[in-house]
Amino acid sequence: MKHDLHSPKALRYGGHILKPDSRDGDYALVRKAIEYLTCNWQEQPSLSALASHLELGETATQKLFTRWAGISPKAFSQAITLDHAKRLLRDEGLPLLDASFELGLSSPSRLHDLFVTHEAMPPGVWKARGGGLVICYGYHACPFGQALVMTTLVNGVSSLVGVAFCDAGEEVLALEDMKGRWPEAKYEENSSITSEFAVRIFKPEHWAKDQPLRVTLIGTDFQIRVWDTLLSIPMGEARTYTDIADAIENPKAVRAVGAAVGKNPISFVVPCHRALGKSGALTGYHWGLTRKRAMLGWEAGVTAA
Repeated sequence: MKHDLHSPKALRYGGHILKPDSRDGDYALVRKAIEYLTCNWQEQPSLSALASHLELGETATQKLFTRWAGISPKAFSQAITLDHAKRLLRDEGLPLLDASFELGLSSPSRLHDLFVTHEAMPPGVWKARGGGLVICYGYHACPFGQALVMTTLVNGVSSLVGVAFCDAGEEVLALEDMKGRWPEAKYEENSSITSEFAVRIFKPEHWAKDQPLRVTLIGTDFQIRVWDTLLSIPMGEARTYTDIADAIENPKAVRAVGAAVGKNPISFVVPCHRALGKSGALTGYHWGLTRKRAMLGWEAGVTAA
């Protein structure tokens, strides 16, 4: 039996009853959809096929996926082909998303990006393991599951210092992972403060050059140089670790660059998902390779919109 999201009845999925607006239920379905579209990209699955796989109606599938991913299932399927197009075009030396231009999936003249203004916290804060900082945190629904958003006051103004991701039931694990970066800081849950940042991060209509998102980087000098380079990668493009090492004028530090990318505390905003392995292949991602594919697909859809 197929269900509609706007039915007064709850959805049944995986043997559990899930309310239409539940974060865990919705993302479980979206994650299943992403995996299905990724594994069956060559067939470019129809909306009907995807709906059947999810055991939902077509209208419900379209609305649910679009609400969470920001683009339609069809647009996401097209974007997923970028990873495979990269393999086809590797001999021509084209980076991952440059291939999308050749395929007509997006246009350089229509690129959008998340505008941020960033600064580095004094090295002493990192050396003190965050001692003296009060970090507010909150969990917020986003196109990639639940986002753990973290802020602190810098010169009396709230600034973003952390973005992580988790599925339902993994909130504590995600928080502990982030706390491990600055174990001496004081942490306070305050979603009313972090919600404004969540909206600014995940709602493209709130991206604006004249109102940049304020970001503060906390790490070693080397890490900050790498993260600063990541911020220079436009949406719709990608760079290899080798490219990043060259950009910071340390071409022999490819492995160290990879380690710094993996320790990026402000995921998505500082776009470590746009960093690729030496061959241009998608590599592991701290918050899951499925999310990395989802982010690249979402961004390709935004740039093509």
